[in-house]
Amino acid sequence: MTALTASKQWASRPADERFTSLVDMLEHFRGLRRNSAAKVVPTGVLSVAPTAETADAGLVLRGSADTAFAPTHWSFGQLAGLAGAPAGYLRTLPAPIAADALNYGLRRRPVEEVGLLLTRDGAVRAATGPKYGRIWNADIVDGLVRNFGDGVNDSSWRVPGEFGKAVDVTKANTTLFAGDRDMFVFLADETNRIEIPNRRDGKTGSLARGFFVWNSEVGSTTFGISTFLFDYVCCNRIVWGATDVKTLKLRHSSGAPDRFLREIAPALQTYANSSAGSVVAAIESARSKRIGQTGEEVATFLATRFGRKLGESMQTAHLLEEGRPIETLWDAATAATAVARGIEYQDERVALERLGGSMLDLAA
Repeated sequence: MTALTASKQWASRPADERFTSLVDMLEHFRGLRRNSAAKVVPTGVLSVAPTAETADAGLVLRGSADTAFAPTHWSFGQLAGLAGAPAGYLRTLPAPIAADALNYGLRRRPVEEVGLLLTRDGAVRAATGPKYGRIWNADIVDGLVRNFGDGVNDSSWRVPGEFGKAVDVTKANTTLFAGDRDMFVFLADETNRIEIPNRRDGKTGSLARGFFVWNSEVGSTTFGISTFLFDYVCCNRIVWGATDVKTLKLRHSSGAPDRFLREIAPALQTYANSSAGSVVAAIESARSKRIGQTGEEVATFLATRFGRKLGESMQTAHLLEEGRPIETLWDAATAATAVARGIEYQDERVALERLGGSMLDLAA
């Protein structure tokens, strides 16, 4: 199988949407998050006013406080959808006419709530449903940095090389992308290749591990992870010989942020340290492996691996968050993560997260 996803990202991203380090990407997203605020308002208080000649660049959105925010290209399309008007056509109109059309559409439709993502410098980043479950890009990339380093030099997981050979990462060959509507990361471990018996023509071959992560804070796409094995990546960032492709997606429903923190973040850690398993396979396996048949057996299992006191804390945390006792290895992993969130010191927190991630290794 040939995977073109990364190549399409590479071919379409302008220079200002390319990053040469996960650390740089993280700082970008942290700044963007600090500068952003979400607010739910009824559409009845919204109005649009012209400020320039063209609709796409010459409109501002006002609310009940009469503060003006300029839509981005993406959020303009979302606002047009709320008004029941075609965004492409509105962009061809003079700004005053486009504003009239949007205001007419907003007024004639039933009043509903809309979730706005606003910035301190006066932009509207998104206009989504009121219960949009935003998974912040900063949280995703923070998890990547903690598990994989800067994606360039800190570990064997990095921006892939060319035909299996490492290259200096530049904006011309990077696979770390982020724009106003979405982000995409492709990392690979081409150092610790996996020997595969009878790979081709009865001969042993080797494959590298890789994964894609993507997300949108503003409603453009789901959060998702694809893990796979592959032969090599060429200069155009095409993944050749991709196999064992597993994909997991999370819709941005109200529970998505908690699911990311409870399920996906610890699974990424396990994938970083495992030899060949995928995030998706690890989760599915751990969810199916019961720890014991009785509560006493579960308590003994947890006490043996985490200590009696910590095991009791995990059982309490899982019961509070999930509404049921710990039953499977996956429950134990998520319970460990829940307890770790309350630990003040980072080294102790990371140690517990790693111990929780080892539950997925037991499932394998």
